[in-house]
Amino acid sequence: MERIFTIEEARALMPDVLARAEEFVAIRADMSELAHDLRRGERSPIGGLAEAKAFEARMDEILGWFDEQGIEVKGVAPLLVDFPAELDGVPVRLCWLEGDAELAWYHRTDLGFPGRRPLG
Repeated sequence: MERIFTIEEARALMPDVLARAEEFVAIRADMSELAHDLRRGERSPIGGLAEAKAFEARMDEILGWFDEQGIEVKGVAPLLVDFPAELDGVPVRLCWLEGDAELAWYHRTDLGFPGRRPLG
C-alpha cells in the first residue's frame, strides 16, 4: 500500500533525504567519470571495475532507502523525488529536485512535474 505523507512528515525526512542525495550525487559523478575512462580503456584515478561495481551497489542502496520510506524516485540525473500526499482531498506529490534547499514544491499526481507549484 502506498504511503501518504503529510507535509510535516515529508519535511521531517528532509535531513535524511538531503544527506543521501548529497552522497548519491557525489557517487553519480564519480561513476560517470569512471565509466567514461573504462569505456575508453584509460586508467582512472578513481579506480577500475571493482570500484564501478561498488559505486553501483551503493547507488542501489541509496535508491532502496527512498523506496523503503515510501518516497518515489522519479529521476536520477538530476535526482528528483516525490512524496505521495493529499492537499485539500486532491492526490498530489510533494516534489523535491536536486539543488532545492528544502521541500517547497508540489504537483497534482495526474499532472506530474509540468504542474509543479510552490507549497503555500
